Amino acid sequence: MPMEAHDIEALIRASFPKAKITITDLAGDGNHWAAEVIDESFRGQNRVQQQRAVYAALKGKMDGAHGELHALALTTKAPE
Repeated sequence: MPMEAHDIEALIRASFPKAKITITDLAGDGNHWAAEVIDESFRGQNRVQQQRAVYAALKGKMDGAHGELHALALTTKAPE
């Protein structure tokens, strides 16, 4: 069963409570999502470190062919 935007945001928000999070359904099908996560904790981290932290927050929802979250285009950065 596909995940809903609010479910994706809730998982990310649990690890990044003060982040600005924007979730977008790219294809309108509930399977292909984009997330932008802007959080102060990313300052000084490279993009790979930032994205690994967000994927960890998803708690395995993207794991394998049977993951609940099929595709997520991820943009991360520290606030300007």
